[in-house]
Amino acid sequence: MYSISSKHERHLLWLLALTQFTIIMDFMVMMPLGPQIMHTFAITPAAFATAVSAYSWCSGLSGLFAATYIDRFDRRRLLLTVYALFALSNLACALASSFPLLLAARAFAGLTGGVLGSVIMAIVSDVIPVNRRGAATGTIMTAFSLAAIAGVPAGVMLGAHFNWAAPFFLLVVLSLVVWVVAQKQVPSLAEHLSRRPPPLAEVLPDLWRLLSNPRHLNAFALTLVMMVSHMLVIPFISPVLVANHGVAPEQLSWLYMAGGAATFFTSRRVGRLADRYGTRRVFRVMAVLSFLPVLFVTHLPDLPFYGLVLFFPFFMVLLSGRMVPMQALLTTVPEPARRGAFLSANSAIQALSMGCGAWFGGLMLSNSPTGRIDGYGTVGMVAVAIASIGLFWVSRVHGSKHSAPPPSTLPVDAIGES
Repeated sequence: MYSISSKHERHLLWLLALTQFTIIMDFMVMMPLGPQIMHTFAITPAAFATAVSAYSWCSGLSGLFAATYIDRFDRRRLLLTVYALFALSNLACALASSFPLLLAARAFAGLTGGVLGSVIMAIVSDVIPVNRRGAATGTIMTAFSLAAIAGVPAGVMLGAHFNWAAPFFLLVVLSLVVWVVAQKQVPSLAEHLSRRPPPLAEVLPDLWRLLSNPRHLNAFALTLVMMVSHMLVIPFISPVLVANHGVAPEQLSWLYMAGGAATFFTSRRVGRLADRYGTRRVFRVMAVLSFLPVLFVTHLPDLPFYGLVLFFPFFMVLLSGRMVPMQALLTTVPEPARRGAFLSANSAIQALSMGCGAWFGGLMLSNSPTGRIDGYGTVGMVAVAIASIGLFWVSRVHGSKHSAPPPSTLPVDAIGES
């Protein structure tokens, strides 16, 4: 365990939270920019979904395989190197002159983002004692809410007033600022290198044992089902609102700001309900309640804009609300000694599932001759049907006999989960 002052520790945690903020914003801002990107490159909803999916797929795979090499480098050097590549990936996105170039840039951004997520949590584990690690993780996770409340609305506003590339230029600037501060604030973290890292011949079989454990498989299946259902709907809200309901791109920022602010206040309350009444029961209640806004937004009647602003917080609160008890339940599945590895693998499966959901959703949509997007109602019904599987499957997810109940104070914003 490294010894740093409490002041340095606070600065380091908030720096890592800002790093996570840029990663989450990079993923989240792509979705509300859908209308402008589809118009600029003259692509279909399915092609746009592929761009969203490319990031998630690459993020999931890179995060999963980071376990084979992350302990072979100084944490500081690895963080600075990969974060510099992350900034370059966003510059490549902003400068992309064709859709294939944008697709390649988004895949590269996903590769760097997946590794950064693993490095950040490894630094927290190295520096923060176990008895304070939950609070430290909560600080890092505020990045999700901050991205929903401030990052995405700012990106949408810039995209509407300039062009779709403006938010990625903003991310380049923010990343450079964070990188410069990180160079000064992050200490050398190479103590783990004094211990000989296990050879790949041991790492890969251990990873396979983690993934093939029957109890783990049930948990991974629940993650897959719920995230596919989630991402069938969410990436296409903005394109449908703009194409079918005449919402101006600059107005989208108010919707995301309202929804993000609401989840910031409700996620902790849902977590306390899960502690009091049980994670499975609260998950089922929130999942059933979430079916209503999902079906409403995918079969949306013509509403005045203020009606959409009032509706969007309910939509985001209920969708994020079903993820809070699910995440709390999943932390009880592995034995304590394998919890970090399990959660890393679950995050990778979550990202891969999100990519699949967005891709399948795009395949079900089409453009009409009048410019409308057709098929969104079908997407909503399929999303509800898949999430319904989770209502029954959650009973198959069981905690380890040796796993202590986790804290429920982790602020989770499921709309920004990658």
